[in-house]
Amino acid sequence: MKIYDYNGKKNICGDRVHEARHKLRLTQSDLAARLQVEGVILERDSISRIESGTRFVADYELAVLAKALHTSMEWLTSADDTQRA
Repeated sequence: MKIYDYNGKKNICGDRVHEARHKLRLTQSDLAARLQVEGVILERDSISRIESGTRFVADYELAVLAKALHTSMEWLTSADDTQRA
């Protein structure tokens, strides 16, 4: 499977994941633990790569990220700054 880049990144949600995680005062390890409780096994390194845009994010991962970060999938994938986490 070929993973495509969009504006030099493999996802569009990384910046928002980082922002929401910081607002909740979670470490990357804390977020990884929350995801694992929901059944998505991601290590801290994977969270780091998502936030830096070097890792592709599957749709089911995006849904669980939104739940774990108490936000919506729409906000995670939006570039509009008027919506907040």
